[in-house]
Amino acid sequence: MATHTINVERREDEGKGASRRLRRDGKIPAIVYGGDLKPVNIQLDHEKLWLASQNEWFYSSILDLSLNGDVQRVLLRDMQRHPYKQLIMHLDFQRVNENEVLRAAVPLHFVNVEKSPAGKSAGVVVTHELNEVTVSCLPKDLPEAIEVDLSALAVGDVVHLSELKLPAGVEIPELKLGADHDLAVVIAKHARVEEETPAEGGEEKK
Repeated sequence: MATHTINVERREDEGKGASRRLRRDGKIPAIVYGGDLKPVNIQLDHEKLWLASQNEWFYSSILDLSLNGDVQRVLLRDMQRHPYKQLIMHLDFQRVNENEVLRAAVPLHFVNVEKSPAGKSAGVVVTHELNEVTVSCLPKDLPEAIEVDLSALAVGDVVHLSELKLPAGVEIPELKLGADHDLAVVIAKHARVEEETPAEGGEEKK
């Protein structure tokens, strides 16, 4: 599992006014909570954090927050964005315990559809019903993504959650709730063609 380190600073001032001042200075207010430690207010450099946020791993991987060399392992749990500006307003990070099972949303990577019978068939639409899935595992087993190999996908096929190939130690909690929760992930079907039916007798003249 790749390591992603993000440098942070402790934030002493609280409140909306303090947060506005931080943002004017190019900083993002944030909080770290969970585990046996008290919540800690921190701040991050907006420019560097914005660049990190353009990567898929930022949302699904365990991050190493480094405060002057003191590293805490966390998951991003919430991000508040400005309604129309390219600004991150606030972040919530949750500490992870290496010995405790966690839940996290992991993106799905769909590969080899162009090699599949469905992908080579004219007039067939392959739809992705899900783009991520919530998994449970120990932090060391958390994958950055789950690959879905569609090389054998045929017309009419439906790939369900239960058919995903998961890394060792990784489970999908949804599947423990019963067959009704074995959701479709990918569907390959013929495109629907709407045929126009001419009006009987033609259009009436007025």
